[in-house]
Amino acid sequence: MSRHKTAREPQGGEMSLSGHLKELRNRILVCIVCLVVGVLVCLAFAPEIVEQLTNLGKGYGYQYVYIAPQELLMVQLSVAAIGGLVICSPVLLYEIYAFCAPGLKKSERLTFALAVGFGVVCFCVGVLFAYKVTVPFMLYFLINLSVGTDVASAISIESYVNFLLTVFVIFGAVFEMPVLSVLLTRMGVLKPVWLAKSRKVLIVVIFLVAALITPPDILSQIMVALPMLALFELSVFLCRLAAKGQKEQTADPAK
Repeated sequence: MSRHKTAREPQGGEMSLSGHLKELRNRILVCIVCLVVGVLVCLAFAPEIVEQLTNLGKGYGYQYVYIAPQELLMVQLSVAAIGGLVICSPVLLYEIYAFCAPGLKKSERLTFALAVGFGVVCFCVGVLFAYKVTVPFMLYFLINLSVGTDVASAISIESYVNFLLTVFVIFGAVFEMPVLSVLLTRMGVLKPVWLAKSRKVLIVVIFLVAALITPPDILSQIMVALPMLALFELSVFLCRLAAKGQKEQTADPAK
């Protein structure tokens, strides 16, 4: 215990600038090594992952081609890179928390830890929602646009996989809205009253954002906008709870 204290608090309870930089360097090295290992592991399973993704469309009649010699390889590298980042994300988040924790109060450390934990869960729920609900519906709708026409589908594997990965990342980020709202409320930046009064404007903004971050078709925009609206209402509710808890804590500092 004393050794740990000496390493982190060499001068009257405060770490020197060189100590901070050394710790930051070490933690960045840990993150880089973990990321490289995660990417290599995912690269070994990249063909299976790509096959799993293509199977989502095969049931609806999608046929895939690659139009450049390196295209299939680049797809597998992209999948491996994102998969590696997902695998090592707990380590990355822990290193960020461990670096920031000594400068935070006990309540702030708890808030930070809970935000990280729930943030990971919400992101995974968003990706799962996209995988199970949004993507199948979008693929079914888009392939049926060619029914009754002379246009046959021969989808570039790179375009297809990039489309899926984009949708997964978008939905994972969108599902972070409640966590971000509670954090901003706890920091005093966001007020539940503001959200309630701005509901009509924010609904329009949500549809505009959905139009910007999705492929240029109305179905994709609606499929993104509807969960965002539901998450917005959940965010308002959670912000009210967070604001109420903060007021009680301010009124009774012993808590």
